[in-house]
Amino acid sequence: MVALKKSCNFGDDSMKRILITIIALCFITTGWSQEIIDIDSINVADIITYQESNAIDDTIAAPVKKEGFFKKMVRYVCGDENDTIAKPATTKAKWVILGGPHYSTDAKFALMLAGMLSHHLKGRQPTDQPSKIDVWVDISTAGFWTVGLSGTTLFPGDRYRLNSELKFNYSPQKFWGIGYDQAIIDANESKIRKQEITFSGDFNIKVVPHFYTGFATAWNYITGGKIERPELLEGQNETVMNLGLGYSLYFDTRDQMTNTTKGFYFAFKQLFHPKFLLNDDIFTTTIFTISGYHPAWKGAILAGELRGTFNVGSPSWAMMAQLGSNSSMRGYYAGRFRDKHSMTAQVELRQHIWKRSGIVVWGGVGNVFHDSHSFGQLLPNFGIGYRFRLRPNVVLRLDYGFGRKGQNGFVMAVNEAF
Repeated sequence: MVALKKSCNFGDDSMKRILITIIALCFITTGWSQEIIDIDSINVADIITYQESNAIDDTIAAPVKKEGFFKKMVRYVCGDENDTIAKPATTKAKWVILGGPHYSTDAKFALMLAGMLSHHLKGRQPTDQPSKIDVWVDISTAGFWTVGLSGTTLFPGDRYRLNSELKFNYSPQKFWGIGYDQAIIDANESKIRKQEITFSGDFNIKVVPHFYTGFATAWNYITGGKIERPELLEGQNETVMNLGLGYSLYFDTRDQMTNTTKGFYFAFKQLFHPKFLLNDDIFTTTIFTISGYHPAWKGAILAGELRGTFNVGSPSWAMMAQLGSNSSMRGYYAGRFRDKHSMTAQVELRQHIWKRSGIVVWGGVGNVFHDSHSFGQLLPNFGIGYRFRLRPNVVLRLDYGFGRKGQNGFVMAVNEAF
């Protein structure tokens, strides 16, 4: 374990280069054709036509002045994708790449580069819903950095679905202890240097229309590094390595994964962490997500979601359920509230306002608890966001969320929160 801990020191420059090389190799070996999307290749550029009304005579047309970058940008931002001439459906892979500064409670000021690849496996039709891969690199002034990729692959005929995520993370974090009662005490705030490698995935087979089931797995290596107040771990090891195996169930009637306007989604995952897999902590994990989407009025979508994580047994501090992410309990410091179980609920109203722009408002509640007696300590969450439609079914998301005890934070991401 000591040797593994030293080899996984993310603060080491050589390790960073190795991790970046791994990510690069993942993309090199995908074998998919890729097309970088820029201003010149988005729908607005496709509808620019040059009329011959300025022709000097019937045979010679006057030169057409090339439109500058600034005018193209204005035309794109102020354009309405519904009024443009749509491109023919294609199976060609396409990238959407974004980058820029952002701020969050835990990472402070940061610079993020994120992208989404949409693609079709051979045998799927151009009109079929595309598969997608998200990739991101984030570096902050607080010393935080993360590199990750996740994706959902849809096979021909929707007979199979593959979901996966790989993440490398180094983050000087704050730690308040385990349980709601510890997290609510401001004086418990202490420092850790969390280093993490995680992988999760599931492969599912269609049983009946919209219903899938299959195999699931998750592997985690997490260490707290230098923990300022080790007594807050309550005697647990600061380094955790855990492997879980289990099964997954999905029921999905959504019209789109990335920008859903109608439908229902249910996901269930059961993971077992037995001793024969060389796990130090023996427990089971049950995770579920239920979400629904319904058109409210013209240009408005009402979306709701319920999430739950339940651990039975003895999960370590690093494997416990936590509140706070860029898609749930937005604005809370990620991991401040942690315990054996968690539940969150949120309702979001998404309203198109003008051209490619839209706004959202949301409200919700969340909770971490270890038994029925500690369940009632609810944490509020609400916020407002802006949406810019990059192209059909792909949006840039800017959210600002608020919570209890001054918790707040800014989120920038591609696609809706859920």
